[in-house]
Amino acid sequence: MDLRDAKVLVTGASGGIGRALATELAANGGKVILTGRRIDVLKPLADKLHGRAIAADLTEPGAIDELMSAAGQIDVLVANAALPATGLLADYGIDELDRALDVNLRVPIVMAQRAAEHMSSRRRGHLVFISSLSGKTASSHASLYNATKFGIRGFALALRQELRSHNVGVSTVFPGFISDAGMFADSGATLPRGIGTRSPQDVARATVRAIAENAAEVDVAPLNLRLLAMISGAAPSLAAAVQHRAGASKVTEQLGEGQRHKR
Repeated sequence: MDLRDAKVLVTGASGGIGRALATELAANGGKVILTGRRIDVLKPLADKLHGRAIAADLTEPGAIDELMSAAGQIDVLVANAALPATGLLADYGIDELDRALDVNLRVPIVMAQRAAEHMSSRRRGHLVFISSLSGKTASSHASLYNATKFGIRGFALALRQELRSHNVGVSTVFPGFISDAGMFADSGATLPRGIGTRSPQDVARATVRAIAENAAEVDVAPLNLRLLAMISGAAPSLAAAVQHRAGASKVTEQLGEGQRHKR
């Protein structure tokens, strides 16, 4: 899909990856509508990109319908908003568990339903879900996060088939560890030797490419992590053994502790 003059709604736009997404989408001709909870952060960026900013807390009842109404007719939805959900399941309260499931899984599904209805009638549109390699590879200390990201992957792949005849594209972007911004960067966790990172700009460029090419899935990670994701699909026990030897559980444990206050 050609982004030139397309109206693009980006959720979670007040964070570092959201800002990179908005900037890259605007640079490719998109008319961006930025949403998040912090209007003080959104408004200057929207003004810089000649876009719009809409404050929204998507956990509030009715917030999705209010946002979609305020945004108006959109051509592209980039569902980027998410909460940290790493850590032992036993350490989560029910309210924290429900909040993670709501923001990371229910909200993008409902937004996609609302957006797809109008895109289908116009036979024009694209839905993008910013997921994580945790949607392809299960890890210790990440069962809840894995659940939401595996769920998004299955949803997106099925919805892609449903919307194909309506000329509406569906893509999922799977970042690995992202430097400078996002959950990993904010947590203060450290990676074992040989495990590399990518940048928020890499995620943004991959997203634009996914829209342009109508790609089903795009991984944003070094080769070794992409290979591990492939192995996980065919041989999950082998992938788990590789992760154990690499010390992956220490990383996810650090992620959980560093993100605990954001649950």
